[in-house]
Amino acid sequence: MGRLDGKVAFISGGARGMGAEEARLFAQEGAKVAIGDILDDDGRAVEAEINENGGDCLYVHLDVTREANWQDAIAATVSRFGRLDILVNNAGIGGMGGLIEDTAVEDWERVMDINGKGVFLGTKAAIPAMQDVGGGSIINISSQLGIVATDMSSAQYHASKGAVRILTKSTAIQFAPDGIRANSVHPGPVVTDMTAGRRAAPDAYARMLSSIPLNRFAEPREIANAVLYLASDESSYITGSEVVVDGGWVAQ
Repeated sequence: MGRLDGKVAFISGGARGMGAEEARLFAQEGAKVAIGDILDDDGRAVEAEINENGGDCLYVHLDVTREANWQDAIAATVSRFGRLDILVNNAGIGGMGGLIEDTAVEDWERVMDINGKGVFLGTKAAIPAMQDVGGGSIINISSQLGIVATDMSSAQYHASKGAVRILTKSTAIQFAPDGIRANSVHPGPVVTDMTAGRRAAPDAYARMLSSIPLNRFAEPREIANAVLYLASDESSYITGSEVVVDGGWVAQ
């Protein structure tokens, strides 16, 4: 018996990194999984890998900033699998450090659109499908930097991930009567393509590690395990909460 037997999940940003690892883990635990991304070749590779290993996965092209893309993605998921129980708003981009006064409006808008608006649109598109089956679980990937600030990242990244945190709580309150739970996950630095540049720069890497009591970056599976818990019925009384998986960063 898998922890997600009989459930259908949609994961944005599922072509690489944490999203791909979440998709693999969900499939291993019995879920039928749809993944969406703009990286079509990588997304189809993850789809093929999961299906070849005995899972059931669908890849769809998804630009999370476009409402029509979201509507089509959720419709394709329900058409293929018959229902939607879990949404993981995983897609996001990072932001290097920089002063607010030096930040271009275009850079602010791009990060806020993908990290903030993308979660809003995903939630909006998924809610009716979850209402149709009497409930569901929404897991929004924020960041430890949605809780605390640092000068090692940009103001727009902090603002976008803080928006994800509070949007999650609003979603939880509004849709609790429908049996829909919403929680946010707040990873610290993770070994993915997004952090490759920092990990390759000795001074930047050492500075990041100095903020992490466990003195290492997380592996994608360590984040996926927390997401799996929130997706499963094991967390049935948890909503409107945040799960911090950051090696101790915010505890200092």
